[in-house]
Amino acid sequence: MKILLVCNAGMSTSLLVEKMKEAAENRELDILINAVSCGKFEDSFEEYDVVLLGPQIKYKEKSMRKIAEAKGTALDVVDSAAYGMVDGEKALDQAIQLVKQ
Repeated sequence: MKILLVCNAGMSTSLLVEKMKEAAENRELDILINAVSCGKFEDSFEEYDVVLLGPQIKYKEKSMRKIAEAKGTALDVVDSAAYGMVDGEKALDQAIQLVKQ
């Protein structure tokens, strides 16, 4: 599975990416997780199974969802509590559930 996190500059999600990678490693899951800025979303999302948006760009959800879903890629906003607490386990669970839907 491949997970892409998107935020304004691609920096604020980097800590969450690391925590999600740790969670995946602990579960012995083969998952690739990366982060990019909004400006790189359209150039990179097709390589991923699921896209999670940082809560600070929730206002872009509708337009990004339309683009992602047209190509069969699941998209949602990261749970704000998981984001704020940098809860890699919860964010990973959210991504996995999106792919299963």
